[in-house]
Amino acid sequence: METRLELDVLIFPDEVRIATPDDLREWELETASQVSIPTVRLFVALYPYNPAAMSPNYETAGEELPFVPGQIIKVSGDKDSDGFYHGESGGLYGYVPSNMVAEIPVDDEYLKHLLMEQGFLPVDRMSLSMSDLSDTASIPEDVVVRRMVALFDYDPWESSPNMDSEVELGFQSGDIIYVLGDMDQDGFYFGDLRGRRGLVPSNFLQPLPWD
Repeated sequence: METRLELDVLIFPDEVRIATPDDLREWELETASQVSIPTVRLFVALYPYNPAAMSPNYETAGEELPFVPGQIIKVSGDKDSDGFYHGESGGLYGYVPSNMVAEIPVDDEYLKHLLMEQGFLPVDRMSLSMSDLSDTASIPEDVVVRRMVALFDYDPWESSPNMDSEVELGFQSGDIIYVLGDMDQDGFYFGDLRGRRGLVPSNFLQPLPWD
């Protein structure tokens, strides 16, 4: 009957020797210290997000996380080159568009745990505070947010009646645009399209219910 004996060995430039239990413990400690644990952060959803209908990435929409306003999302790591985080909420995992969420500034681990258990923050889905939206001074302290869908393509450089068309937002038919505030005297809203903001012509848009 053949007996096999397995031993761990350490290989050095000038020797090879059998590893002792102390050697193995030291190696495990060094390996553990080199492993980077992603920082867990909490975000709250500012808008409703249905990847199947709203994702700019049609081929990977199934890998994205759906959510509703006020939903708390646990994020690990930084956003990728496409502006997406990898998050978890309610036992579901997926990619999260960074322009649809805002970070909750909390470092206490116990408080993080309580927030995750709660699952939601009391965010009014029709009103967002200035700190959640933009640093632009022209946006009021509290602004009414409405969801609209583009009926036609719009290229400000070709179709705009205004001389300063660079302050306008281009979009395509079917795009979901979040309108911030009321229409101005020229018939334009101030809108947000996946993190890009600018003026949008009201006659190119149609209201889209939140539900």
